[in-house]
Amino acid sequence: MNALFIPVLAGAITALLLAAAGRLTRFDRDRSFWPTVLIVIASYYLLFAVMGGDMSALLQESAVILAFAAVALLGAFRWPVLVGVGIVAHGVFDLLHGHVITNPGVPVWWPAYCAAVDVLLGAWVIGCALRAGQRQPDSY
Repeated sequence: MNALFIPVLAGAITALLLAAAGRLTRFDRDRSFWPTVLIVIASYYLLFAVMGGDMSALLQESAVILAFAAVALLGAFRWPVLVGVGIVAHGVFDLLHGHVITNPGVPVWWPAYCAAVDVLLGAWVIGCALRAGQRQPDSY
């Protein structure tokens, strides 16, 4: 069995659970919910940098978090679909992460897992934002 199969499957299940939990709890009706999820998703690499004890990675990951936080805030206050695009973009970042930033704390399986979560969840958020935009511009 391919070494990526289990992390990708687990990521897909996680994305489905997150989308369902947001919908069932109705938390996803709050404009801040998915932007907050994007910021949290981006912050995991900072945790890994702390775990790896690498100051260079810590600084680089902090810059990346700031960029994704800016996208999350811009999406929250101006263009809700941008939040979903940001989550998908983080999935792409996951796949490129090891080529861009050396972070010894990142588990080997994490990029595949997180990319699967991000791409599926981001697509869900984009769909929700587009549907909400057809009804009322102030909510997902």
